[in-house]
Amino acid sequence: MATARKRQPNGAGTVTKRADGRYQAAVYVLQPDGTRARKFAYGKTWAECDAKRRDLLAKVDQGVPVPTKSAKLAEWLPYWLDNIVQPNRKRTTYAKYEVHVRLYLVPLLGTKRLESLSVADVRRALVQLQKKTSAATAKESHRVLRTALTAACREELVGRNVATLVEPPKVEARDLEPWTLQETLDFLAAARTDPLYPAFVIAIALGFRRGEIAGLRWENVDLEKREIRVRTQRQRVRGEAYEDDPKGRRRRQTLPLPGICVAPLRWQRMRQASMRDKAGKAWVESGHVFTTRTGRPIEPRNLYRSFTRVAKDAKLRVIRLHDARHGTATLLTAAGVPPRVVMEILGHSQIAVTMNVYTHVVQDTQREAIGHMDRLLRTQRGRP
Repeated sequence: MATARKRQPNGAGTVTKRADGRYQAAVYVLQPDGTRARKFAYGKTWAECDAKRRDLLAKVDQGVPVPTKSAKLAEWLPYWLDNIVQPNRKRTTYAKYEVHVRLYLVPLLGTKRLESLSVADVRRALVQLQKKTSAATAKESHRVLRTALTAACREELVGRNVATLVEPPKVEARDLEPWTLQETLDFLAAARTDPLYPAFVIAIALGFRRGEIAGLRWENVDLEKREIRVRTQRQRVRGEAYEDDPKGRRRRQTLPLPGICVAPLRWQRMRQASMRDKAGKAWVESGHVFTTRTGRPIEPRNLYRSFTRVAKDAKLRVIRLHDARHGTATLLTAAGVPPRVVMEILGHSQIAVTMNVYTHVVQDTQREAIGHMDRLLRTQRGRP
């Protein structure tokens, strides 16, 4: 006759057989809020269930919280946005994450609980999303989900991040075709009479982003010492304009001001003084370098629109204003400037960004290099 299993001591949990034939383990575990609650685990055999009971007890001994009921992704993701992302990240980051959560992640995975979310669930969702939208959107949603689940791991709501086990969709890199030196010169010549000509010169000569140009203040421009400091960038998110810290290494960065920028900035200061006199009491002193007729800072989007309009009028290839940064890196690299210096000027956080994305040698420079090589080979071949 088989001996009956001994009763577990107090606090060690229990293993019982259910009416459906499965076994059930019950253990009091620590909750994330510090309270204790009963946690159930199930198995087909007594041994399987007892192993789960011992695992739960090990976590109790280690003081590791074990939620008795896992939150659904539709509950966790909004909580993560409002309580973890919003207080600690830029508004633009929060806005981008919120779009992916609302439009893609919650509709596809919102009913799944954190503990039960599987690798297959994430993979299927990404495949569906890629079919409905694009590989780039699916890749970005994967990154948002991975970041959210990493936070859930820190909160000890889940034991692992299943999103890290799923390979994100592959996205073909966009071919960058910045202006050649001649196209750049043609644009500057066409833009010379435009009110935003000094802004375009800064974008091309220093690789400033449009938000950095719109947020530039006179207090951060020293025309005598020929220095320019990057302190803020101007953004607009969901209809609200605001100023934020610059991106990456731009923070607290002071750069030498190229000579090509000095005269346009002096002209901009005189032009702004004239606008101030004409506006009279309607003038709002903001301290910005580039303003409207009443002194208010310009919109970053309007800067891009003017940039595009001038390019079209000059019959040039229309590129993004941000691509002027690519052209800046190309010109600096072609001039023999070391990549580390290019990285500092453009404010990249990693040298790989400078090397892999921005250092595209212009066609004229390639031809010049090939010409040098050709002349060298011809000279050597002609010798006895």
